[in-house]
Amino acid sequence: MSTTRNLKMVWWKVVLIGISLTGIILWLGLPRLLHAIGLHPSYDMPSYNLRGKRALVITTSHDTLGETGKATGVFGSEMTVPYYAFWDAGLDVDIASIKGGEIPVEPFSMGWPLATPEDKRFKKDNEAMNKLKNSIPISQVDPSEYDVYYMAGGWGAAYDLAQSPELADLITKANANNKVLGSVCHGALGLVSARSEDGSPLIAGRKVTGVTNRQIKQLGIEVTPKHPETEMRKAGAKFESKTATIEMLATHVVVDGNIVTGQNQNSGYETSHRILEIIDNQISQ
Repeated sequence: MSTTRNLKMVWWKVVLIGISLTGIILWLGLPRLLHAIGLHPSYDMPSYNLRGKRALVITTSHDTLGETGKATGVFGSEMTVPYYAFWDAGLDVDIASIKGGEIPVEPFSMGWPLATPEDKRFKKDNEAMNKLKNSIPISQVDPSEYDVYYMAGGWGAAYDLAQSPELADLITKANANNKVLGSVCHGALGLVSARSEDGSPLIAGRKVTGVTNRQIKQLGIEVTPKHPETEMRKAGAKFESKTATIEMLATHVVVDGNIVTGQNQNSGYETSHRILEIIDNQISQ
């Protein structure tokens, strides 16, 4: 009996050790696996020195996914990757949102296993976190104050970016002031209500990209009221995108004059690069 009992104890210890090791391997390995199959692909960002220039990162203020009651907001990397790309290039960077104040963040987007190095850096950055908690209301933003007006995505953006008259007015005037306009994923909705100087939709006839209807369907978020691909096509834009079996692993960036758009969360690095490239070229001319 004693031998049998000891064998059972040893067996259970082996099982518990196995479970623990599996958990550790999963914890350490899943982020690397997701990266390996194409989530947040590595990107070689050039170095810039653009001190004296300013960028504004604009986000949603909406925190609930429709009638589901689930929390939503800005997608972490779509805010943090451009924020640090601009910051590290020497730009002064502020953060604004539709209503101002604390910005809601997609609960899963800045944690395991999706967090990027920029997400982790942001959460440890007291200055950046203070900007997140005390964002500038769009109604208080000067359309001539910044060199770059960049709009981050996240599912919350489907509820208030295209619907905001203040944002439409800001982007309309920023464009008239020859500012660089950028967006990633659902952030492209911030472009659809803006106007050109002749009163036509700003993006009519312009090449753009944003999150595709296919990705929205795959993610099961068709409940959202505005879909970038649909709305941009309605506005007369020449919508472009890349596709993949898992659409969120695709990436595409489009530059059309002063407008730089990225398809989804994978596109933040190159979108930021192309924005900085435009600013650098402006200085060089």
